[in-house]
Amino acid sequence: MPLINRTRIVAMLAVAVASAAAADGPQVSLLDNPQLALPSPAIRAAIANIDAARIESYVRKLVSFGTRHALSETENPARGIGAARRWIKDELERCNREVGGRLEVAFDEFVQAAGQRVPEPVKVVNVVATLRGSEEGAAARHFVVSGHYDSMPRDVMDPRSAAPGANDDGSGTAAVMVTACAMAPHRYRATLVFMAVAGEEQGLLGSTHWAGQAKKQGINVAGMITNDIVGGSKGVDGLAEHGYVRLFAEGLPPGLEPTPEQRTLIQTGGESDTQPRQLARFVRDAGAKYVPELPVRVVFRRDRYLRGGDHMPFLENGYAAVRITEARENFRHQHENPEIRDGVQYGDLPEFMNFDYAARVAKVNAAALAALAQGPAAPAKVEMETVKLENDTTLRWAANAEPEIAGYRIVWRDTTAPFWQYAAFVGNVTRHTLAGVSKDNYVFGVQAVDREGNASVATYPMPVRAR
Repeated sequence: MPLINRTRIVAMLAVAVASAAAADGPQVSLLDNPQLALPSPAIRAAIANIDAARIESYVRKLVSFGTRHALSETENPARGIGAARRWIKDELERCNREVGGRLEVAFDEFVQAAGQRVPEPVKVVNVVATLRGSEEGAAARHFVVSGHYDSMPRDVMDPRSAAPGANDDGSGTAAVMVTACAMAPHRYRATLVFMAVAGEEQGLLGSTHWAGQAKKQGINVAGMITNDIVGGSKGVDGLAEHGYVRLFAEGLPPGLEPTPEQRTLIQTGGESDTQPRQLARFVRDAGAKYVPELPVRVVFRRDRYLRGGDHMPFLENGYAAVRITEARENFRHQHENPEIRDGVQYGDLPEFMNFDYAARVAKVNAAALAALAQGPAAPAKVEMETVKLENDTTLRWAANAEPEIAGYRIVWRDTTAPFWQYAAFVGNVTRHTLAGVSKDNYVFGVQAVDREGNASVATYPMPVRAR
């Protein structure tokens, strides 16, 4: 943004804040905030490299392996999960060669012990492509995106029957692969991890292993997105809904006894401001900015009823994780053998997908991941001072250690509103008072903003009684 325009808008913002203070806070729209970044050419370029034809070719190739059941054969060059994982790795390596070797492509292998859906020990293999961050310090932050490449027929223990798995989850796997190839030519400050995981249908095996190892190794997973069933099929009633995509985000995690932090969230009305919910708001905003043709509809739940996904092991290890799923599912084309019953075609086949829709979902992923990886880390030790009775709000936080920080932005919303409504850029400080904005009436967050205007995910303030 030209300096003269930035100066003019900052002045207008100051006038708006001053004039509205008497009415319980400045009614400043986020869209009027001068510190919002202009659209990034690099993000637009990455999105432009995602197309429906590539998504379709990947899905049809995955379907061609007949079944990708986690317990299916592994040595056959044309059928089974072994052939599928080798092809995924080969294709990601081909993309890597085209961009000069910036992607690190590898198998993540482990032996899963016998259990409920695993009759005997089996080797499970994730395919992982890592794009290392370009900035020391920021590169330690990892943003993970996944789709599961295994499939299943009606019987989850049947590794021999046809299980094409076009939409569940060839669509998510294809979206992740296409996104990795589209983003690899560009540089991002933080590290991106693109994963095709296995064993989801047998109990989230691959994601459980990777998330658990990340926790043991102390890897900073700052956010995780899983794509599962994103191909846009019509519902059982024949109606299609391709106008939005759902994003599921957990609030307070299930547990017998809440932690002290969770108790504080409940006591202060912040139960919808957990890390997964903050991540969901960020993904929604990035999608609106770069892919307005596919709005992200956030659902404040861990997942759909009776279902689960690869974000759950990340949540259980304390990481912020969300799930993306198409707007309207058709259960005749999930977990079914390909066959005609009563004149109706069952089975998860490519002809029931909408590849343009799947490509738009992949673009939302690319936009969100790039915005996360280009931006700064979320502020730490964010606190709200509750020292006296007043109609102001004073927030404080620890200074961000990463370079290129321009300052911080306070965001807030009505307690009944799901998304941020108001914002104020407060400069490169670590304490600020919003005069006339009562802490009793709003929910607050603090974001770090870099010199290019990229904002971080917001952090909810915990109340403290001492200055």
